[in-house]
This record gives sequence, C-alpha cells and structure tokens, in this order.
Amino acid sequence: MKPSFGQTRSDIRRNHALLTPESHEWITQPDWPGAELAFLISPDMGAKFAMALVRTSDGLSGIAPAAEGVARFIFVLEGRVRASTGQTLEAEGYAFLPPADTATLTAPAATRFVLFEWRFLPRGELPAPIFGSVSEIDGTPLRGDDWLMVQKMLPTDAGFDGEFNIMNFHPGASLAYVETHFMEHGLLMLDGGGVYRLDNEWYPVGAGDAIWMGPHVPQWFGALGRTPSRYLIYKNYNRSPLAQR
Repeated sequence: MKPSFGQTRSDIRRNHALLTPESHEWITQPDWPGAELAFLISPDMGAKFAMALVRTSDGLSGIAPAAEGVARFIFVLEGRVRASTGQTLEAEGYAFLPPADTATLTAPAATRFVLFEWRFLPRGELPAPIFGSVSEIDGTPLRGDDWLMVQKMLPTDAGFDGEFNIMNFHPGASLAYVETHFMEHGLLMLDGGGVYRLDNEWYPVGAGDAIWMGPHVPQWFGALGRTPSRYLIYKNYNRSPLAQR
C-alpha cells in the first residue's frame, strides 16, 4: 500500500479550492507536443479562467497560439521559454499574449512554467504583447505596509482586463483585513509559507501550493516562518461584474 493511504491536502469547495502537489494529474495534450500539463483551475469548477502547470521532458517543440478570443499569461519557474518573435524568458520571466497574437512558444527539456488562459474582455484596441522579468520590477508597499510589497507585471490602464502580481511578505506580515469582492483569483505559492483563510477554512500553505478564490469568498493570508513568503496571483480587473465573458 502507498504510504499516503489516500490522503491529500487538496480541498475543493463550492467557492474556493486548495490544489497541492501530491494530487496533481499530469496529462498530455495534442496542441502541446513535448509537454505535460497539470490543470489546477478550470471553468468546470466554477472559475472563469484556466490555470495549469506545464513541464517539459524532451522539450516543447512549439505550441500554436491560443483559441480565438483567449489571452495567455506565462510565468517561468525553471528553464527557459522562447517566443517565435525573438524573446527568451528565463526563470521568473513572464509574457502576456493578447488574443489573436500569432507567436508560438518553444522550450528545452526540464522547463517548468505556469500558464493562465481566459476569454479576454476588450475595451478599445487590444493591448500589445508584453515580455518582462520580475527582477526588473520595483516593489510598492501595499497600503503603506513596507513588510508587504507588490510587484505588478502588467500595466494598470483600462486596456487590460486582469492583473498579475507578485506579493512579497516579510515573515509575520499579513493582509490588512479579510477581503471579499466580486473578482476571483488564481494563486501559486513561490516561496515560504503561512496560513490562508478561505471562507471559514484555514489552510497551511507552502511553496508549490495553488489556490482558486471564487467571487466574494472571504480571503486572508498571513506569512509564517523565518523566511519571506511570495506568491503569484491573478485577478480579473478593470471590468464591471456585469461584463460578459
């Protein structure tokens, strides 16, 4: 018998979910030659976006652009990803690819990255693709708290319908209050750990854990331990709750 005896920390609820590494199911997809994907968040659970981990063994030989009307965001965890337009993303590099972008992506063996896809809600002209690195972004204190720094990876102008941020917590730092709002989140813990409150549940979390926070779920995080904690977080943004997806 396996030592886990059927146990997992993953917990799927009506309006939130904790997705932990021991329960990941890695699959292949025809449009992703040379890669395996673990889809952690999808519309089938109630989300309006998809979030997956992608890993390569023999190398990703090239993926086609996203489906019509769908935007992509990629964040590299290990290795490198190359775009057919000439950009190379190393670890903690990222790319926003708007709908109708024609770039294809390749990656060598032993590359890992996070993939987000969502049906983009345009306002005026579509934004241009964006390539960058977290190391190039200055942190801003969240509500004046210099123990909680935010690095914003996308512009905040109204052409974008979402945010992708890195949240940096000093040991012992926490969000200022329990949040509830109509936006939803997809989150991946990068470093450190702590406790996440989702609805009335309290979850110990650490590097590699992912979270879905549905609309209006009460949410709060406090960092624990002796080292800083960081997570990558997505939020739909700049659009009314009555906007159609």
